[in-house]
Amino acid sequence: MKKLAAISLVLAMTAASLAGCGSTANTAAPAESEAAETPAATTEETTDTSADTVAADGKVYNIGICQLVQHEALDAATQGFQDALTKLLGEANVKFDLQNASGDSATCATIVNQFVSSDVDLILANATAPLQAAAAATNEIPILGTSITDYATALSIDDWTGVTGTNISGTSDLAPLDQQADMLHELFPDAKNVGILYCSAEPNSAYQSQTIQGYLKDYGYECTEYTFADSNDIASVVNNAIATSDVLYIPTDNTAASNTTIIQNICQPAGIPIIAGEEGICSGCGVATLSISYYDLGYKTGEMAYEILVNGADVSQTAVEFAPNVTKKYNAANCEALGITVPDDYVAIE
Repeated sequence: MKKLAAISLVLAMTAASLAGCGSTANTAAPAESEAAETPAATTEETTDTSADTVAADGKVYNIGICQLVQHEALDAATQGFQDALTKLLGEANVKFDLQNASGDSATCATIVNQFVSSDVDLILANATAPLQAAAAATNEIPILGTSITDYATALSIDDWTGVTGTNISGTSDLAPLDQQADMLHELFPDAKNVGILYCSAEPNSAYQSQTIQGYLKDYGYECTEYTFADSNDIASVVNNAIATSDVLYIPTDNTAASNTTIIQNICQPAGIPIIAGEEGICSGCGVATLSISYYDLGYKTGEMAYEILVNGADVSQTAVEFAPNVTKKYNAANCEALGITVPDDYVAIE
């Protein structure tokens, strides 16, 4: 009897000890990411209580991320998204399956189909091809896009109201095209022919080209489109473009962004300047751009994901968001090489 009593006492103490450890793990404060300091401080003030609640219930959210290709802008958007959710949910409560499609649309479809089979809680589609692949793969799992120029074009929506009405929402990386045209005219008022260079496989690039041409023609420019199918014919198309253009405009285009070295090596020796639709392209081969922060854009997308996953926001009625700020930026080395002086309100790309 004494032995039985002793054994019972040990078992009771062990159970109490394990229960105490479990309680400590479930109430731990969420981990914070240093990179997440970029967004406004109001994020911390409005979400800390909810984040603690999520950590306490022990739910682990599985997020599938399909990124079209590796380059600076898309990488920053993905990082911002991950930092936001890690901060808001707690590091122990979110798992990311990050897959890169290496620029191939078919690979995007394979990746998102795997996410659907795994029944992830949410899919992040970073760029247009992943968004289209995700839209084709599921109408149930919430999908958020980022680095998408125009959702109506990407999803073939005729009557655009700002929401998709489906399981899709997200953020747009479109900087105001009228202001980009203003920038081109500010720097090159005497130019006559503007060549617009983009990948024909990217519908959002075609949208940007068609839209900005209206603004450029208002300034009296003659505009000609030069399109390449993929990276294999960029060099020949760029050579054709510089033969008849005074300045080139490259919209936000993933294929161009991945091949700026080729473009730079052709355009700079020929003395042809480039206005770029985003900072990554400008850093590689441009002279100036109207820049947004892709990190901030991704962070905003992560906040949207939190609202959908935790607070029950209806993704079908969640409005597509845009970058809150734009900045005039210039490539100091390229401007110096081409003898271009920019106004004082431009900021050098670091």
